[in-house]
Amino acid sequence: MNKRERVIAAFKGLETDHVPVSMWKHVPSEYWDDDDKFAQHQAEFFKNTDVDLMKLSGDKYFGWPSDILKNIESAKDLYKIEPLGPDHPYIRGPIERTKKVVKALNGECAAIYLVFAPLSYLRLAVGYPMMMKLIYEDPDAMKYALNIIAQDVKHLVCGLIKESGVDGIFYSVQNGEVNRFTEEEYRDWVTPSDKAVLDYANTLSDMNAIHFCAWEEVPNRLSVWKDYKAPVISWSRYIDIMDIQEAKDHFGVTVWGGFDNRPGTFLYTATREQIEEEVKNLISKGGKKGYILGADCSLDGSLPDEKIAWVVEAARKI
Repeated sequence: MNKRERVIAAFKGLETDHVPVSMWKHVPSEYWDDDDKFAQHQAEFFKNTDVDLMKLSGDKYFGWPSDILKNIESAKDLYKIEPLGPDHPYIRGPIERTKKVVKALNGECAAIYLVFAPLSYLRLAVGYPMMMKLIYEDPDAMKYALNIIAQDVKHLVCGLIKESGVDGIFYSVQNGEVNRFTEEEYRDWVTPSDKAVLDYANTLSDMNAIHFCAWEEVPNRLSVWKDYKAPVISWSRYIDIMDIQEAKDHFGVTVWGGFDNRPGTFLYTATREQIEEEVKNLISKGGKKGYILGADCSLDGSLPDEKIAWVVEAARKI
C-alpha cells in the first residue's frame, strides 16, 4: 500500500499493511501572513516526518472575526452577530492557502484540515470567562450566535473540500469538560451547532475525523458526543484515560492516537530505542485494523521532527 491507500483503508476500518501514522504541530506565527511560506513549512514537515496523513493547520484563522465579539459585555449583543458570507476573507483565506498546501504535498498523502466547532471559534475570540458568562446569562442568545457561525463554517468546509482538495476535515469539538456544563446543558446549548457543521461535512466527504479535544488536565464528559458520527475518532488517551482497545470498543470506529502530546512526556524525552519499543506496544494494542497511530493533540514546537520520523519508521517495520 502507498500512504493514501493505507489511510483510506484505515478510515474504512480495513486491515492495513502497516499502521498509518499521523502527528501534527501548529505552524509558527512568522509564516501566517505568507501563504507560500506557510505551504512550504507544512510540506517540509511532511518531508521531514514522512507521516501517512497530514492534518493541515488552521493557524491564523482561529478567533471568530465578528466586530460584535471584540468588546462584548452583554449576551443580548449576540443577537447582533451577522453572517460573514462565503466571500469573507476569513472564509476565503484558509481555502486559498490550503490550495497551496495541497499542491505542495503533490498528492503523496491524504490531507484533512482543522475546523473548530462554532462554540470554539467564539471562545477563541472572547476567552473562556466571557464565553461562560454569556452562555449562562442567555443560552438562547448564544444558540442564536452559534447558529450564525455554523452557517459560515459550512461555507468554509465546502470550500476546503470542493476547492482546496483536502480529503476531509479534522473537526475539533471542545468545551466538553466534566466541570464546564452538565450533559443536559451541553446537549441543548452546544450540540445543535456542533452537529450542523459535522453532519454537513459528512455529506461532502467520507474521510472526516472528529477530534475529542482534551486539555488543561480536565477529562471530557464523552457522553455529550455519543451520537457524533465520523469514520475516525481522535481521542485523548492520557486525559480521558481510555486505552486503545477500550477506545475502539467505546467509539465503534477507527481510533487515532496513542502518545501523550504534552511537553516533557515520553515522546519528548525517550531515546530512539525506547520509542521503537513503545510503537511496538501501541500497535500490539491497536492492531492493523481500525487504528491510526498518533498523539492526543498538537505536539509542541520544541519536539524535533526527527522523533516523529522515528515513530513512522518503527511502525513501518511491524
